[in-house]
Order: sequence, then C-alpha cells, then structure tokens
Amino acid sequence: MALQTVLGQPSWRVASANVEAFVTQTGGMLGPVKFDIGGRNVEPLSIAPWSEEAGDFPPVIKALRGDFFCLPFGVSLDPYLGEEHPIHGETANGEWQFDNLSGPALDLVFESRIRPAKVYKTVRCGDNAVYQRHMVAGMKGPMCFGHHAMVKFNSPGRLSFSPTLWRQVLPGQFENAASGGYSSLHEGAEFNDMRNAPLAVGGTTDLTEYPAREGYEDLVQFASDPAEPFAWAAVTFQEEGYVYFQLKDPRVLTSTVLWFSNGGRHYAPWSGRHRAVLGIEEVTSYFHLGLRGSIMPNPLQSRGIATYRDLLPGEPLEVRTVFGVAETPTGFDRVSKIVQTGTGIVLLAESGVRVERPLDLMFLGVR
Repeated sequence: MALQTVLGQPSWRVASANVEAFVTQTGGMLGPVKFDIGGRNVEPLSIAPWSEEAGDFPPVIKALRGDFFCLPFGVSLDPYLGEEHPIHGETANGEWQFDNLSGPALDLVFESRIRPAKVYKTVRCGDNAVYQRHMVAGMKGPMCFGHHAMVKFNSPGRLSFSPTLWRQVLPGQFENAASGGYSSLHEGAEFNDMRNAPLAVGGTTDLTEYPAREGYEDLVQFASDPAEPFAWAAVTFQEEGYVYFQLKDPRVLTSTVLWFSNGGRHYAPWSGRHRAVLGIEEVTSYFHLGLRGSIMPNPLQSRGIATYRDLLPGEPLEVRTVFGVAETPTGFDRVSKIVQTGTGIVLLAESGVRVERPLDLMFLGVR
C-alpha cells in the first residue's frame, strides 16, 4: 500500500464511513484522525506544531502526534540489564512495516531488536470510534508499556474518569527551570479529589477543567479500579457539542498518566508553543520513569498495582484500546458515567442528559 506524506510524515490511510485516520510509518503514530458527526468533522487529537519543520530530534519527538504504542513506556535514563531503550521505546521511534489493509482495518508489524520481539498493530475504524490492538509476541522478561494519546483543546473541556484508587503528582522534578521547563503542581503530592490537586506555591487547582495553568507542564498518575468491567476517560467539549472518550481493560492497562502540556517547555522544539494539549496515557508503568523505574520496587507496586508485566515468549501480550467521539445535545455538561448497553454504551452527563452510541465492547473483552 502506498504511503502518503501527511503533516511531514509518510503515513498509511485507513477509513470507514465516518472515520478517517492516518498512521505514520515512523513510530506507528495514529494521527490525524477525523470523525464525521452530525455532518461536520471534528479532529480531537493533537499534532505537534513542528511536524513539518526540520530539526535533529528523536523520531518520537519529530513525528509527535495523536496516539502511539510505547514499549517500554517512558524515559529509560538508566540501562536495564544492558538494554538502552529510546524514549517510549523502539515502537515509538522505529519504522513499522505494512502488512494488510482490509476495508476499515489496517495491519502493521514491527520488529524490535533491543529486546527481540515482533509487535503486531491493528487499527480499525467504525462506529465513530477507533479500535486499536497491539500484540507483542516472542518477548521475554519484565516490561512496562502503554498508549500515549494526546488530545488538543481548541475550546474549554471538562475531564472525567471511571473510579480510581490512588492519585499522585510525579514524585521528583518533571521540568527544570534552568533548562527552560516549568511545572506548577506540588512534587509527589497525593490527593483524593481531582478538583483539589496541590500546587507547588500553595493552594490547590482543579485538574478536571482544561486548558489551565498556562506556562506549565505537569504529570499526574492514577490507578484504575480493576473491579470495573472497563475503565474510561472522557472530555466534554460543550462549546463544540461533542465528547471525546477512550476505553480500556484496567487489568491490562492498570493506570492512567495525565500530561498537562500548556506551554511550559521553552527549549527546542517545544519553544513554548506546545499548548492546550492533554496526554491521556493508558499505561502499565510507574509514571514516565521508563523500564528500570517501573520494574524496581516503587510505591505503586506496594499498593498492589502492577507497573510492569513479566512476558513469556509463548504467551503474547495483547493490549486493546478504543477511543471515539459522540455528538452531545444542549445541556450535556460533563460525563458522570459510561455504561454498557446491548449495542454499545451510554454516556450519562452530570446534568442528567444521556447520549447512546453503538460500540463493540466485546473488542475489549467486555461481555
């Protein structure tokens, strides 16, 4: 299948009647993604503003867009048993190979060499949603992993999530002012209410309203409740009349990392212009601290929450996620709950308004 250059990156196109998506050859990044709802198009995922600029940066930074699979997830600053992984792993930096296109489903394959394995990617469009499946075959040993979805806020958005067990700001420095990076949240602070997260200067801030804290970059992690049939995250764009949602199996992807990126990086290529972007990153890892940070004993493990998986060559790891959009009527303010129906899901708003969407929940193993 021929590649098209889209926003600076050779990419494959996959589409259904109401979804059009592009997947980059470098990093297997999914974006841009366009949804047709009510006769209009919405594009919820972010594309880095330097996408078509020249520069000597890691491939994952140069191509940065949409959503991509990380193996391992995060920045592996210290080698683990001699393994030196690039930021977010080979899967986010190397070149994927085309395997097959069948209607609205695209199949790609990637061969990792630092830790030998094959990774199979399927992207399927439909139901105003995108279904992603990654299968890691032949890999042995402990590994952290995750999805790195990034949502662009062109208007104010209201965040909500399925039940969580624990919430914390990154313990340690996320950005360094001496290098031109700034953070606003209190390092390492644990908190019970997403609407009252501690600030470094004192007081609290509401993490459920965004964009906010302009000029800062912050990282928060919370653990999903494994007792739920599926875990979800949602952003309601009331001014634009739609909601973005993503779903996962919380027993496979145990946590969510939120990356609030709002102009707090002044070094290249960021240069203060990566703004109003929220990473909603579904992971089995310890923050973004890479392979060693996720494998070595950490506070999240002590709470019984997995931050890595021991892989066996004969037992492939399968990771599935779904994200999509739904048009919302007047009065739909913030998602309070997403529940299963016989044909898909219902999104219930705090105001009592509800929206029903067809969706293949069996894809996630929900029956």
